[in-house]
Order: sequence, then structure tokens, then C-alpha cells
Amino acid sequence: MFDAFTKVVAQADARGQFISASEIDALAAMVSDSNKRLDAVNRISSNASTIVASAARQLFAQQPSLIAPGGNAYTSRRMAACLRDMEIILRYVTYASFAGDASVLEDRCLNGLRETYLALGTPGASVAAGVNLMKDSALSIVNDKAGISSGDCASLSSEIGTYFDRAAAAVA
Repeated sequence: MFDAFTKVVAQADARGQFISASEIDALAAMVSDSNKRLDAVNRISSNASTIVASAARQLFAQQPSLIAPGGNAYTSRRMAACLRDMEIILRYVTYASFAGDASVLEDRCLNGLRETYLALGTPGASVAAGVNLMKDSALSIVNDKAGISSGDCASLSSEIGTYFDRAAAAVA
């Protein structure tokens, strides 16, 4: 896993070139937005259980067959596994958001996840729907202007949204 700075240096080194002005500008913009990034990650982390529980409630209301006898989230053991997986995905989204780089999400969470779910008979479309519900909840918390560093959070929210989108696409 590389943070944004290490990734830029490694890419420049691989090209055998100096870091470009546009790369420096992008890193400078990331630094100037660092308080907003930390606020966003803190908000998601602090509300993780609420985000997961809310998304699960909505998912099971939309797809009641999941919690019906024979459903993939039927029995408390399977329900707990479902909630655990949602929490793990959310945790790795926060890691990616903190680092400004999706590699930790891809390498440590999403790599092979679809195949695992296929082998277990877990409906990927339902997992993707749950991820999208977590995205909606997390972004509404991130975009709440109260108690967050001043400034525009649109690009950061968009970035965080792409991490959720990657997770949803990886399991669908």
C-alpha cells in the first residue's frame, strides 16, 4: 500500500523523471484539504456501527428474502457474518479515504472477494446494494456541514464515493 506521496515518488522514479508540476499541485491540494479528509474519516469511523446497521436495515427491508428461512442472512450466525463483512468493507473504505489511494482497499479487501462470495453462494448483487446503502449513509454524514473544517467537500465526497463504487463493483 502506498500513500499518495509515496505513489507519486515511485511513479516518477519508475519513469526516471522528476516529480512534475501537476503532481506537486495535486499533492499540495491534498495537503490543503487534509483537515477535511481527517474530519471525513473521523466522522465515518465514529458512526460506523450506525452506518452498517442502517444500511443492513434498509437492505433487509428492500430484500426480505435475505432474512427469510433459507435466505443468505437467515439465522443469527449468518446475519452476524453479513454485518461483519459490511463493516470490513466500510473500514477499508476509510483506510483508502485516509490515504487518498484505493490500493489498500483493492489489495486487502476486494481482491478475490467476488470469487469468495460466489463460492459461498452469497448474492453479490445484494452485497453491492448494501455497499451502496452504506455509501449513501456515509456521504450524508461527511457532507453535514456542522463541525467540519470549512471549505468545499465536493471533491472529497466524490473521491470517497468512488471507493464505495469500487467495492460495490467488485462484488456485483
